[in-house]
Order: sequence, then C-alpha cells, then structure tokens
Amino acid sequence: MANIQSVCVYCGSASDGPESHRNAAAQLGAALAENNIRLVFGGGHVGLMGIAADAALAAGGEVIGVIPDFLRDRELGHEGCDDLIVTPSMHSRKQKMAELSDGFAILPGGLGTLDEAFEIITWKQLNLHDKPIVIADIDGYWQPFKALLDHAVDNRYLRLKNPSLIRWAASVEEIIPALQASPAEQQTFDPAKA
Repeated sequence: MANIQSVCVYCGSASDGPESHRNAAAQLGAALAENNIRLVFGGGHVGLMGIAADAALAAGGEVIGVIPDFLRDRELGHEGCDDLIVTPSMHSRKQKMAELSDGFAILPGGLGTLDEAFEIITWKQLNLHDKPIVIADIDGYWQPFKALLDHAVDNRYLRLKNPSLIRWAASVEEIIPALQASPAEQQTFDPAKA
C-alpha cells in the first residue's frame, strides 16, 4: 500500500457543471481530510476546486492552493487555505503542485483540467515521476477520454508500455483506495475495454 500524504486534485474552475460533479468535489475534499491527506489544488475559490477546498477545510483538513499571480484575482484566490502559494506562471504552478503531491486525482473539468491531466500523465510515461494518477469517471464524464486513448493506441501513436499509467475510479469512494493501491493491486487502463 502506497503512503499517500498529499494529493493534488485537478478539476474545473466552473461552477455551473452538473450537481453530481459538485457533490463529487465536496465528497473528495472531505474524504481527503478524514483520511489525514493534504489537499493540493489550483488555489481558486471558484468551481469544483473551491468546493473541494471548502469541504476539506470544513472537515479539518490541510489545504494548499497554488495559483499564478495573473489568475489570483480572476479565479478569486482562496484565502482560507492553510497556504496559498502564488507562482509567476502556469508552468511553475503545475510544477509546484506536482512537487507537493504524492498522487493525483482528476475530477471533471475543462481545458485547464485536460491540460493538467495530459501533462501529469505524460510526465509519468516519460518516467519523470512514479506517482499514482486516478481519473474519477463521475457519471461517465471521462469516457470520451478513454475512447481517445483507445483511438491513439489503434493508430499506433500511443503504446501503453506501462498499462498502470492511469488508474480509474467510478466513484469518489474508489479514489483514495486506488491512490493507495500498490502497482500489483491497482486498476489498469485496458484499451480493449475502453
């Protein structure tokens, strides 16, 4: 079982997505706090990221936000965090979030979430880190992403030499166990089943 003390949560900054996604963000924030796992997130007080942070704080958890200076005002930097780290760029933001985390949980989101997901998965494929990555497929949100990976495999642009590159969770309850699972226990991505 992996020793996960800090989890980076990638998720949307929009507040008008499905209620089930907002509920998942709140459940994950609370679950991390209840399991004494620090939440690292994008530092905004809005959208799913704000909901996850608020839930973790309300449950007594430790929360670290990382936000670039030019987004601090636009995304309403979350001043309730235990630590709000302001970076000079998006690149330094993502690097800092990765450095502070033992694993990554990806909830529904838009372009920013896709950018973060692709980058952290690519870093793992390039052996720049060996931390678990869990995609939370809330209400099937990530099924098109699975189909895209399958399509890339079919067209020989993607070889999943490491089939445990990504772990999948169908619900919030599965996220922490998936993060903590050893490589032999983890769920793996199987393009044939995508």
